[in-house]
Amino acid sequence: MRPPRPRTRILAWIVAALLVIAGLAAGPSAASAAGNPYERGPSPTAASIAADRGPFATAQVTVPRGNGFGGGVIYYPTDTSQGTFGAIAIAPGFNTAWSYYAWQGPRLASFGFVVIGIETNTLNDYADARATQLLAALDYLVNSSPVRDRVDRDRLAVGGHSMGGGGALLAATQRPSLLTAVGQAPYVPNGNLSGIKSPTIIFAGQADGTVTPQYAQNAYNTIPADVERAYVEIANEGHGFPAGGGGGNSGAFARTMMVWLKLFIDKDTRYAPFLCPTLSNANGISKYMASCPLDPPGGGPTASPTASPTATPSSTPTGPPPATSALKGVASGRCLDVNGASQANGAQAQIWDCNGQNNQQWTTTSAGELRVYGNKCLDVNGGSTADGTSVIIWDCNGQNNQKWRLNSDGTITAVGANKCLDVSGAGTANGTKTQIWTCHGGTNQKWTRV
Repeated sequence: MRPPRPRTRILAWIVAALLVIAGLAAGPSAASAAGNPYERGPSPTAASIAADRGPFATAQVTVPRGNGFGGGVIYYPTDTSQGTFGAIAIAPGFNTAWSYYAWQGPRLASFGFVVIGIETNTLNDYADARATQLLAALDYLVNSSPVRDRVDRDRLAVGGHSMGGGGALLAATQRPSLLTAVGQAPYVPNGNLSGIKSPTIIFAGQADGTVTPQYAQNAYNTIPADVERAYVEIANEGHGFPAGGGGGNSGAFARTMMVWLKLFIDKDTRYAPFLCPTLSNANGISKYMASCPLDPPGGGPTASPTASPTATPSSTPTGPPPATSALKGVASGRCLDVNGASQANGAQAQIWDCNGQNNQQWTTTSAGELRVYGNKCLDVNGGSTADGTSVIIWDCNGQNNQKWRLNSDGTITAVGANKCLDVSGAGTANGTKTQIWTCHGGTNQKWTRV
C-alpha cells in the first residue's frame, strides 16, 4: 500500500489535532459539571463578593395578592444558558412593606438566585403567619409563577427581617428540607431555635435596641450543635440595616448573606474560604461566629482552611493564615508558649521569647482549634466565660472552650466565651500568663503569625 500523499497526510494531522483539542476542551467542562452542577458564575474573588452587583443581568415581575400571601415581587437572572437557579423567599418586618427591602432582590438575583420578596396578608401579621406565607410563596414560585421553569425546586431557602425573620426561622423549622434560613435582626418566638435543622445564619445590628445583639446571640446559642450556623453583627447599625439599601454597613450584611447563600443554596465550596476559619472581609462587621468548617449538606467538604480566596484587597486579610506557625504578642514581641514545654493537661499558656521550639508552634485546624504537639488544644480552663480565666492546654475534645477565631484585627476570640486571648495585666515579661478577657482592642490582645 502506497503511503498517503503529502496533502492527505497534512489533512490527517489537522483532523487529529482538532480531535485532541476538542477532547481537552470537553474534559474539564464535564469534570466541573460532575463536581458541582449548581455552581453559577465565575470563581469568586474579594472584589467580586464586595461588589454591589454580580455577573448576571436581572429582571423582575410583580406578583398579585393571593396564593396564600399578600403578593410581592420576583427578581430573577435573565440568563437561560446555565440551567435553573436556587431561590429564596424573604419577608418584611412588622408593619413594614416589601418596598423597604426591595434593594435586596436585584442584588441577590445578580449573583445567580431567584428572589421572591413578599408582602404579608396584613402588615401586623405575627411570625407564625409569616412562616405560613413564606412557604406559600415558595410553593407558588416553583409551581405557578411566571419564572417557575427557572427555579430548582430542590434548592430553596427563606429569610426575613424582624418579625419576618422570626417567620423565616419558623418556616425552616416546619420544613426541614429548606437549605438555609436567614434571620435579619429576627424576632425569635420563645427565643429558642433548638428545633431548627436547616443551616441558619443570624444577623444582628450592633446598635439595635429592638432586637438587641444579646437577644440575637442568645437565640443563636440555642441552635443545635449539629446544625451549620453563623452569627454576624453589623457594626454601628440599628434595627433597620436590612432596609438600608446598601448604605452605611448594610453592604457588609448583603455581602455576607450572598456568600452564605452561595455556599448553602448552590453548595458552591469556592465560597467557603470567605467564611472560614474567619471572614476574609470583616469590614463593617463587629462580631462573627460560625460553626467552621461549614459543610453544605450534599456539597462535600469545604475548602481547606489553608486555601486563600483570589486577590483579596490590601485592607483585608489575604486569606487564612499558614497552617502551623508561632503566635507573637504585638505588645510584648514574645510568643505564645506552653510553660516548661510541658505536654501535661492543664499546663499554662504564657508568653516567652520566640525560639521556634515545638511548644510555640500552633496549628490552626478546620475545627477552629489551635493545636500544639499535634494532640493538645489551647483550652479555656473549665469552659469558664469569666474574665481572667486562665488559658491552658488539654487533650483535644471538640468542645467550644477549645475553639478559637482568628480575627482580621489581630485579636483571637475564644468562641465559647466570646472573649479575647489576653496577656495578663498587659505584661511583657517572660512567663506572663495568658487568659481570656473582654475584648477591648489593646495590643496585649493582638497577635501576629510568624
